[in-house]
Amino acid sequence: MVFYFYPRGHKPNTEDFMIYMGKDKYENEDLIAHGLPCDLWFHVDDMSSAHVYLRLPDGCDVKDIPQDALEDCAQLVKQNSIQGCKTNNVTIVYTPWSNLKKTAGMDVGQVGFHDPSLVYKVKVDRRNNDIINRLEKTRQERYPDLAAEKEQYMSQVRQARRAEERAARASEKAAKEERKKQEDLKSYKHIMKDEFMVSNKDLHDKYKSVEELEEDFM
Repeated sequence: MVFYFYPRGHKPNTEDFMIYMGKDKYENEDLIAHGLPCDLWFHVDDMSSAHVYLRLPDGCDVKDIPQDALEDCAQLVKQNSIQGCKTNNVTIVYTPWSNLKKTAGMDVGQVGFHDPSLVYKVKVDRRNNDIINRLEKTRQERYPDLAAEKEQYMSQVRQARRAEERAARASEKAAKEERKKQEDLKSYKHIMKDEFMVSNKDLHDKYKSVEELEEDFM
């Protein structure tokens, strides 16, 4: 089972920010395995806690997170830590899902990081009841097929990438044709220079002279 929440500023029926969280450490394993590239992972630093994820809309990255959404995630992960919920001045770490590292020797629900420089921190002084109560009112319990959802998402990503590649090739082809057209026009202009041009009068005079020359030899 996965719990879904909506942060402040969420627009209903849109592909907006969404928070989700596993029920337990075994559910967390599935979330680790089937997260999406647009997901951010949140956890209480140096304490046991739930794994909270923030799914970002298209075109958004970790630096674009609204402060309200960041605070909601931090409050939620603190609230779902046995030790953290009783402690003030708790540090929350967050990082892109793609930065999570899972090795064979790790315990269930345990993760490391590929690149520590991509791990960000935010401090939570104390529990904010208004935020927690509002988030709880948005909570939905679902039983998603995480693997199928990920495959669908990655399929859409591949289709979008292929469409971009086709558009790039078409643009390159059009640019190449335009360059050739301009080169052809330049060559045509070279041929049409004044010194290579012959007027109708010149042609008439030329052929008239030839006719007169022929008459002289007849």
